Amino acid sequence: MENKRSVFFISDSTAITAHTLGKSLLAQFENIPFDEFILPFVNNVERARQAVGNINKEAKKNSARPIVFCTLIDQSVRDIIMTSNGAVFNFFDTFISRLESELRKESTHAVGRYHEGVSDNYDVRIDAVNFAVNNDDGATTKGFEKADIILIGVSRTGKTPTCIFLGLQFGLYAANYPITEDDLVGMSQEYSLPSVLQPFRKKLFGLTINPERLQKIRFARRPNRPYSTYEQCAKEVSMTENMFNQENIPYLNVATISVEEIAATLIRSGKLKRRF
Repeated sequence: MENKRSVFFISDSTAITAHTLGKSLLAQFENIPFDEFILPFVNNVERARQAVGNINKEAKKNSARPIVFCTLIDQSVRDIIMTSNGAVFNFFDTFISRLESELRKESTHAVGRYHEGVSDNYDVRIDAVNFAVNNDDGATTKGFEKADIILIGVSRTGKTPTCIFLGLQFGLYAANYPITEDDLVGMSQEYSLPSVLQPFRKKLFGLTINPERLQKIRFARRPNRPYSTYEQCAKEVSMTENMFNQENIPYLNVATISVEEIAATLIRSGKLKRRF
């Protein structure tokens, strides 16, 4: 494994875009560990100088200079960041000039323009997140009629964070229902779908996971319990996947993919219509 590199994600707003794009690029370089530093709201000269101080401090600590990903519009702020001892990659520099040339028009160079109009979707976003929380983990099935998608799977397969992400990012109404061993062995027909889910078959999508990964997740949460043994995890995963196959429920193994990738797959596979 190579030496650890420091990487900064800097923005004049939330830094979500810089972090997302930067992480996507870094994912192409395996076996390099990174120390991440996220610096949002670097929107004036003073904060830019503070950021440069942080970058230079890391540069002194390590033999390799820090990687710096940024989305900065203000030229004076960008110029200061460029004086740092880091390798700076500004995403707007990469694309804005080419877009100006193609569109034959100068950009506004307005800070935070990406976030304009977010308030238009605020009510939908909050309603969708509340829906995910209120219809989490089988607490109730009263809202399933309204759901765009219902995730099912054994405990600790990422159903809850995925539902919240779908609501927060896309305004989708996502519910989830946990499949337990009691659900599986208590059916009159082996591995059949729980009766409470039968009316919503077309909305169901299964999440599964490798038993080894599930055991690690469960052990970190509840160590030394039957719930977190490898044998129990393997049994539940096997029985649930058998049910998915028997009932023709589409499903996805989430062992090595992020919440963002899970959500993108669900939207594509389920042909879900984003609300924003």
